[in-house]
Amino acid sequence: MVAEPILLDRPRPPSALPPLDWSTLADAFETACLLRCMPPPAAPGQRNAGQQPSLPATVEFNREEAARRTRQLLDRLDIPVRHELTVGGLRRRYELHQLHVAREHRAAYAAMVENGWRRGRRELLGGPVPGASTARRQWRTRLAAAAWRATLLAGGRHVRRHILGVRITDRELAAVLVRGAALLDVPALLRPGTGCYLVSVAHGRDRERILQHAGEEAHRPVA
Repeated sequence: MVAEPILLDRPRPPSALPPLDWSTLADAFETACLLRCMPPPAAPGQRNAGQQPSLPATVEFNREEAARRTRQLLDRLDIPVRHELTVGGLRRRYELHQLHVAREHRAAYAAMVENGWRRGRRELLGGPVPGASTARRQWRTRLAAAAWRATLLAGGRHVRRHILGVRITDRELAAVLVRGAALLDVPALLRPGTGCYLVSVAHGRDRERILQHAGEEAHRPVA
């Protein structure tokens, strides 16, 4: 099963955003993927299917690893954030990790994440580029790994004996994961569910390959 063509091949307007070097693009793209794992607003009418709302100044995660990874990436992008932890619940305790972007950094934050998402998405969904350099092919693989790393950290894991899957509400991110898995030589399935999409890979070699790539950090090239 493959992702619907409308998810993969939707035309995009020309981008006027400034260019990013590969290392910065990878960090910005992974940050965008982490944020797209966030659930949609609870109030009706605030978000259409597959659309990402305007970036909030405060980002909330219920998983410490996702919050720490987002903070690490934003630090590398020169966007400082404040990390606050809230603990609640009575019989069942829970943690809520909030990352606050200061007002003076919000414009740079929004521009960087938008730029990273649009360019990273284009690299992964645009298909092979004739005559692409070795560096570009390698970084496309790293972008694919970054998308899976972000989703495994912040998305809803759906693990069964025969699959490794993630549940997400953003259909464009679902398409990125399917195409990204293909770049990692892993076939992925996309199944629409009630209010979400399930992207999964088979247990065994495919699962191990995804986890191996997702666990690797893309090292910054030496200038």
